[in-house]
Amino acid sequence: MSRQITPELVLTGYLRGAFPMCDPESGRVEWFTCDPRALVPLDDRFRVSKSLARVVRGGRFEVRVDTAFDRVVEGCARDRALDNRNWIGSDIRRVYGELHRMGFAHSVEAWRGGELVGGLYGVALKGAFFGESMFSIPGSGTDASKTCLVHLVDRLRRGGFTLCDSQYANDHMTQFGVYELPASEYMSLLEDAVETDARWDVDGDPLRGR
Repeated sequence: MSRQITPELVLTGYLRGAFPMCDPESGRVEWFTCDPRALVPLDDRFRVSKSLARVVRGGRFEVRVDTAFDRVVEGCARDRALDNRNWIGSDIRRVYGELHRMGFAHSVEAWRGGELVGGLYGVALKGAFFGESMFSIPGSGTDASKTCLVHLVDRLRRGGFTLCDSQYANDHMTQFGVYELPASEYMSLLEDAVETDARWDVDGDPLRGR
């Protein structure tokens, strides 16, 4: 597929269960689907450890939304390991920046001492949120991306979202209750979600009732 992707093409891909990634070697944009598909639960299955709850409540980080989207994407665009290379190439950064300016792509950011130390980003489309990536800076940003995820889930709940796509499951995400389901079931949930009106611009207490 051509490397020249557009915001409209990305949104169409999401609606069809696909998402773009850049090949770490060539930079070529390729499209992926996965079966099973991983979801972040937006109900009581979402788990927050006691230690992380203390971090969130204690205010270690100032959490902001949509104030440094491009910097969050840049923070995510790094190799994690030899077998986990950076897939956020220049075309991905460009098109998601355009999606942000169009009001579809969003970031949740953790700041400490005036410095951006972690964050996550993804795309909101009707009642579905498609999580893309997260990062934290070792040391000053320990638990930063986890804190952002707790705030994200609260925002999605308050805004009436019904689906939070995590694409693949890993140990980092399963600690929060992320679960897998067949792709066919995912597509059914996705169809319902994009028929749901939801709001991104809501705030609140991410640990209310806990």
